[in-house]
Amino acid sequence: MVKLQLLLFFVLLVNSNTLFSQEVDSITYWQDIQPIIYNKCVPCHNPSGTAPFSLLKESDVYKRAKFIAYVTRTKYMPPWKADPAYQTYMNERVLDAETIDIIQKWYITGLKKGVKPQSPTYLIEENKEEEEPDLILRMEKPFNIPNTNKEEFRFFNVPTNLPTDTFISKIKFIPNNKLQLHHSRVMADTTNLIRGIDGLSEQDPKVAEFQKNPLADEFMYGWVPGNEGIIFPEGSGKKIYANTDIILNIHYAPSSIEQEDQSAVALYFVKQPIKKEVKTLALNENYIVNQPFYIPANRISTFYMNYGPSTTDISLISIIPHMHYLGKKFKAYAVTPSKAIIPLIKIDDWDFNWQSTYQFKTLLKIPKGSHIIVEGVYDNTTDNPANINFPPKDVAYGWNSTDEMFNFIIYYLEE
Repeated sequence: MVKLQLLLFFVLLVNSNTLFSQEVDSITYWQDIQPIIYNKCVPCHNPSGTAPFSLLKESDVYKRAKFIAYVTRTKYMPPWKADPAYQTYMNERVLDAETIDIIQKWYITGLKKGVKPQSPTYLIEENKEEEEPDLILRMEKPFNIPNTNKEEFRFFNVPTNLPTDTFISKIKFIPNNKLQLHHSRVMADTTNLIRGIDGLSEQDPKVAEFQKNPLADEFMYGWVPGNEGIIFPEGSGKKIYANTDIILNIHYAPSSIEQEDQSAVALYFVKQPIKKEVKTLALNENYIVNQPFYIPANRISTFYMNYGPSTTDISLISIIPHMHYLGKKFKAYAVTPSKAIIPLIKIDDWDFNWQSTYQFKTLLKIPKGSHIIVEGVYDNTTDNPANINFPPKDVAYGWNSTDEMFNFIIYYLEE
């Protein structure tokens, strides 16, 4: 009896291993890997995309197969910081455990190609016509990136010269030097009093004077590689006032050689009369309920913002959380009059270098009388590897990356 049981166990083990081997052997590029790459990577990694290299074609992927296996296994790529179990978004690119496992098995079993379809999706992508922007606002002159091997944080002023108020349906950042641009913050100024900031470093004391002028949009749009622009719902538009200036705050990676950059912002105008205007709710440090916004050295500090009660029903289009290097956690949610919780975003491992606009899959309804609660945790200790001060220093509010900010920007429609 014991021998029979052992024999049955051995047969089952062999069969299960055979099935597993067949399952692994059946993983191929064209049938399994290419759809993953196309949907999760190609939106950035294409010939005209913001990533430094393309993954559109078979040869592109095979050339970097080892790298792809590594960055997906370690979850470094695709970059996505928000917790998908808390809230999901239209522009998220998250790989689940099963998808990561498929990539790893494909790599370790020899990168099998499979059967190439008659019309590969990359041919569709190459032949797809992109919508042309109505206005491209390029930096007025190239910025010379120095060869100092140090990060550069610069401000640039780009006048729109719009003769009238104009509604836009989409906004997109166009990086010129993709290898050196790390991220960019796009702001809007209607005073025209900040034009002297053009080309200034964050460290220039003159920046503090310009900072005193209120902005029409403190955080109109935030770009990192992978954040490909924001499209407003059909029948709506975001107003850009006549003669607005666009302010860019660009972070350049260290360079050992002199280089140039002349990036731009693309605006797409609304072609039909709008039914609803896209509004901006900018929650900043003034909404903090446990003031002052001050982070002592060698301390972990938590701050809370509370907006409300809302005076009307609103529908959220997108959100932008923003902190600097001391940021550790960010969480936002709405509390309805009936005490129901509506999750907005949860980031448990904040990364200054990967800040995004998070666009909801469908308009997210927030009823009248609701409160929007935002929680931010800041780590100003030596345990925070992102802390740029060693030893830690006391930090307060400011535009510079060496200062801190606590922002939550919401694009919404009134119902």
